[in-house]
Amino acid sequence: MAFDFKKEYKEFYMPKNKPKIVNVPKANYIAVRGKGNPNEEDGAYQQAVGVLYAVAYTLKMSYKTDYHIEGFYDYVVPPLEGFWWQEGVDGIDYSDKSTFCWISVIRLPDFITKKDFDWAVETATKKKKLDCGAAEFLTIEEGLCVQIMHIGSFDNEPATVEMMNRYLVENGYENDFSEKRLHHEIYMSDARKVAPEKWRTVIRHPIK
Repeated sequence: MAFDFKKEYKEFYMPKNKPKIVNVPKANYIAVRGKGNPNEEDGAYQQAVGVLYAVAYTLKMSYKTDYHIEGFYDYVVPPLEGFWWQEGVDGIDYSDKSTFCWISVIRLPDFITKKDFDWAVETATKKKKLDCGAAEFLTIEEGLCVQIMHIGSFDNEPATVEMMNRYLVENGYENDFSEKRLHHEIYMSDARKVAPEKWRTVIRHPIK
């Protein structure tokens, strides 16, 4: 049975639709950085997602090649995630998506090393005829956070974020955004197959 991060780490991928405090451990990711509207047809964000999946599936299917990853076991590619911010904006201004800065990521199993990652980037670039050079091996330790499962369109996130903020005040915490600690989303639905009102997105904010 393939290892599934969503099932093994339900605390981080399957929260309820009410806020909860979590302590998120360090993890490694495939990451691509960029700017601009994520909805732009064939724009920077959509190209970044293509690179992420190309590298992710090259690693997952490595056991069918001559390349050997030490400690490898079969796993389900984890969901797409994103860290978001806007220069000079406190929080997120959803009305102007063209000013979004983002780091789009897919989590890596712990057995994948930087050497394995570099092999996958080179292999994916050759086999898929897609320049994967923008991909980086990124380690993130989020630490203390508040998270919630948001149901519905991304444009309706402000109401959910407000619920999170109220929860923090009531429980003696506050947001702790910085250059290193960002608005984080985990996409649990396939937006191409599910109606927007049913999209499930984990929203996670750094706190202190």
